Parts: sequence; C-alpha cells; structure tokens
Amino acid sequence: PILRSNAVIFVSKAIARQPSRCMSHKRIVEKTLRYGVPVSIVASASMATYLLVSKRPLTVLAKRPTKEMRDAAIREDREEAEHTMHLTQRERRFIRFASVEYEGQLYMTPEDFLESLTESEPRPRLHRHHLSKKELDHMLEQTPARKYGSTKLFRDLRERGIISYTEYLFLLSVLTKPQSGFRIAFNMFDTDGNQRVDKQEFLVVLQILVAALFFKKSGKLGLFTDVPPDVEDGESKNYDIVDTTLLVHLFGKKGSDTLKYDDFHRFMDNLQTEVLELEFTEFSRGMPSISEVDFARILLRYTYIHSANYEAYIDRVKDRIPEEKGITFDQFKAFCQFLNNLDDFSIAMRMFTYANKPISQEE
Repeated sequence: PILRSNAVIFVSKAIARQPSRCMSHKRIVEKTLRYGVPVSIVASASMATYLLVSKRPLTVLAKRPTKEMRDAAIREDREEAEHTMHLTQRERRFIRFASVEYEGQLYMTPEDFLESLTESEPRPRLHRHHLSKKELDHMLEQTPARKYGSTKLFRDLRERGIISYTEYLFLLSVLTKPQSGFRIAFNMFDTDGNQRVDKQEFLVVLQILVAALFFKKSGKLGLFTDVPPDVEDGESKNYDIVDTTLLVHLFGKKGSDTLKYDDFHRFMDNLQTEVLELEFTEFSRGMPSISEVDFARILLRYTYIHSANYEAYIDRVKDRIPEEKGITFDQFKAFCQFLNNLDDFSIAMRMFTYANKPISQEE
C-alpha cells in the first residue's frame, strides 16, 4: 500500500508539472490531486499505524519455524547423535565419507573410499547425492570388466560408482592382507571347494564378515544393504540386493561370472598397489622418489602419536641421516608389504631366538 500510494503521488506531481490544454485531461489531474493524494496519505498513515501496533515486519522472507518444527528437528538430531555415539570407529568413518544415498542406504564412491584412507576429514559438501535408478544403471554400465582391472581402477572411476559398507570392510581387510594371506582369503570365499568363487559365495562370506558387527542401529543408519537377511547351511535364501561397482567388476553385469584364484590375487594386489601409489605421489610431487623425512611423515600417520609431537621425531630423523638418498616407490611398496607380513616376521625371529642362532642382514 505504501509503494502504491507513493506512486500515485509521484505520477500526480509529474502530471501537474506538465499541464495539458485538454479540458478532460485537466479534470482528471484535478481529481487525482484532490482525491488521490489524500487517499494515499491516509493509506500510508493507516499502514504505518498497523505496523507500529502489531509490531510486525514489513517483509517476511521465510516462514518462521513453529515450536513443533523446532522440537521435531531437535528430536531428529538427538536420535542421530545417540545412534552415532555407539557406532564403531569404522562405521562412523564410513558415514562421514559416504557421499551417496540410494533407496535409503549410504554408499561411498570410489573417490570417497580413497579419501577415507588418505584424508582425516571428507571434502566439504552441502548434502549427500540421492541417486536415481537411472543414474545407478548408468554408473554400473560404465564399470570396467575384470579383465580391464588395473592399479588405477578406483582413481579412474572417481565418483562414478558405489561401494557398500560391507564392501568397505572387505576392501580394508584386503589392504592389510599379506601376499600369503591371499590364498587363505580365496579359500574362505570358495565355500564349495571348486576353486572358483561365484557371486552368491562372495555375498555369503560378506555376511559372515560383518555378522559380529551387525547392530540394529547400523541398519537404521542405512549401512548394511548387501547382506543376506538369512543364511542357512552356507546358502542364502532369495533376496533382492543392489548391484554395486565391486560386484559388477568382479562378477559381470549379469552376475554370472566366477573368480579364479589368479583373478582374485590380481584384484587384491592391484588395490594394495593403487593405495600405495596414491600415498606415495602425495609426497613425491611427480618425482621418482620421496625424501627420508617424507617417509617418516607417512609412518607417523599410522601411529597414536599426537601430531603436535611429530616434529621431535622428524628432527631425530634429520640428525641421524647426514645425506639424503631418497626412497623409490618399489622400496616404499616393499616396506609396506613387509608391514603386512609383520606377524610372520615375528614368528621367524622367535624361531631364530629359540635356536640361539644369529641372523644376518641378508637373512
């Protein structure tokens, strides 16, 4: 009303400054000035009085939340906090880094998975992306077949894929497996002993893998999507599961392919190498080697030492290495594989001790 009345005054004055010779025009101007201006003044005064009495703002940009809305939001936050409080460290990390949701279940992208291994915090995002069936089908259609697997599989896929929580646990276990453990892992999946692993066997073992970690609250948060609801005598009943990037890559788009040990070994070795390459290139900056100090920083990442105390250890490395020679990727990979075999190494060292036999550098 205020804007409208001011417009009337403005137009009226403009007309008055440009007098017309037309008699009808003059009568319109006179009526506008006689009635329009007083009416606009009354309207403005009325509106101002209303605003002062009611103490309401002139413009309302958004509807204010009601008490019920606020209480509902508080209850939702409280419930989510209670659920998250009792989750394991891996469950919490998966939830933080998972950037995709499909049919109420949380998923990581291949890029999310790699970041969860190398970064302390996920990338800032406004919200999780809710995948449609069409988007998921397009992703899976682009998933490379097993024969095209490489040490850049996850880096090449980036955000074009989904990884479930149970697969996340499986991939983490792969990263810490020694080479000698690959055969044991394969035999664990090969439930019928025919030296081949099919999709059904793979899913059954995934169910066993997370059975001890399966909590109802985890299900409410949408973590366990590809776990069979019931397993009897090593065989799962019919159930609908969501095909993921890993399932399509290992068992084909129709799910009818089978894994031989060589295929399984190649996949696990490629995954370990890819993660090590990712970590190595972060410090090498395109060079063929990293410094001894950078190598020490990588090791400190996997300790319980507080980051504030890192420099004391770094200074010790600098003092004890008078000349830098650098560490190549092959040396870095060999050392990390040695860490995966640390239990076997410990047994071997005890055997030498029991035999009272010295051990040479070559041995």
